[in-house]
Amino acid sequence: MEQYRLFIAAELPAPISDALVAAQARLRRDAPPVKWVAPESMHLTLRFLGETDMRRLPQLGTALRTALAGQLAIGLQLTSAGAFPNIRRPSVVWVGVGGATAALERLAAALEAQVVSLGFPPEERPFRAHLTLGRVRREATPAQQERLGEAIRALPAFPQLAWMIERVVLFRSELRPNGPIYSALDTVTLV
Repeated sequence: MEQYRLFIAAELPAPISDALVAAQARLRRDAPPVKWVAPESMHLTLRFLGETDMRRLPQLGTALRTALAGQLAIGLQLTSAGAFPNIRRPSVVWVGVGGATAALERLAAALEAQVVSLGFPPEERPFRAHLTLGRVRREATPAQQERLGEAIRALPAFPQLAWMIERVVLFRSELRPNGPIYSALDTVTLV
């Protein structure tokens, strides 16, 4: 049985990706040990599914349509940059998402309920909408992490760019040495 590494996400329009790439460029100045997300790979993850038997794709398509039935498009905007687990010891660099976040959380909860009903394990962490800029490499020293945290804090405010989530996509992720390749397997357009 062939396994696909899957996740559910919303794509980003070019002006949003461009703003994220500009933030990456500012953070790259000190050459921190970070694996940066390529512009074409930027997205808003709604639910990571992991390794999944490809024969489950029809079930997942049905679950997506059930979860998103009647769902209106959601207006979002960029907020500020941050890091997981925290700014002092960043391991994931991200940009926050504002706007209709309550609607986005309801959408994520509907997706969660559907995928759990299919037997996927429940998500352990609460949904926190964010756009990943990069992941700090394991070899980063505490001093490098601290400098990166300072650079994140020093980023200027993001432009007040708003965008609409109008489609939700089931993606396949193929991990490659140069970075992941994402393929859309199914798409649901919101009302």
